[in-house]
Amino acid sequence: MLGVFSSSIVSPPDELVAAGSRKPSPKVTAENLVARFVEANSSAVSVKIGEDVQLAYTHYNQSALRPRSFAVKDGIFCLFEGALDNLGSMKQQYGLAKSANEVLLVIEAYKALRDRAPYPPDHVVGHLRGNFAFIVFDRSTSTIFVATDQYAKVPLYWGITADGYVAFADDAELLKGACGKSLASFPQGCFFSTAFGELRSYENPKNKITAVPAKEEEIWGAKFMVEGPSVLAATK
Repeated sequence: MLGVFSSSIVSPPDELVAAGSRKPSPKVTAENLVARFVEANSSAVSVKIGEDVQLAYTHYNQSALRPRSFAVKDGIFCLFEGALDNLGSMKQQYGLAKSANEVLLVIEAYKALRDRAPYPPDHVVGHLRGNFAFIVFDRSTSTIFVATDQYAKVPLYWGITADGYVAFADDAELLKGACGKSLASFPQGCFFSTAFGELRSYENPKNKITAVPAKEEEIWGAKFMVEGPSVLAATK
């Protein structure tokens, strides 16, 4: 799966900008990145939302344990990869039909977060149990919400394209070819939101996240780490 957002939607992380400047490497534009994704993946589906957002996904070559899904509801777009162990109980909590899947659940969870302020975002994601990574874009507020599970069982990466777009994808090699050194692994147990304080840990919401510059020989530009001792956030 792939989500690409212009600087009018997301400010590129300073640490990834600095990493790309420290040792310049080949990059391509966001448009070319999406084109590469579509060309490399059979039956890929891509969606362009205005001039600032592009989303793409494919079922091609997906893991049976980490299926990918896509849905749009009430102007909220969501890409989801993985499976939730507590899907049944979460559907009851949000009043969803028995036939609802993970991607529809995440949309409902995001709507609760958006509309029932001050509903803590770390609780919304912290209640999810299983293997997952998701990308949400809310067209009505031009907001993105991205998260991964606490063990990073579904890998997710982010980087900056040649034209300054922030890209999220589950394919490191795809982003490496498009973002050069402006590339990092998305930290496990964290969420990134343009409405709720940028990058934060939902396991340890009070702990600061810092980016450590990577060594020159590594493909990564930086490694994002949660500081301090781990204290799991309450999820009940």
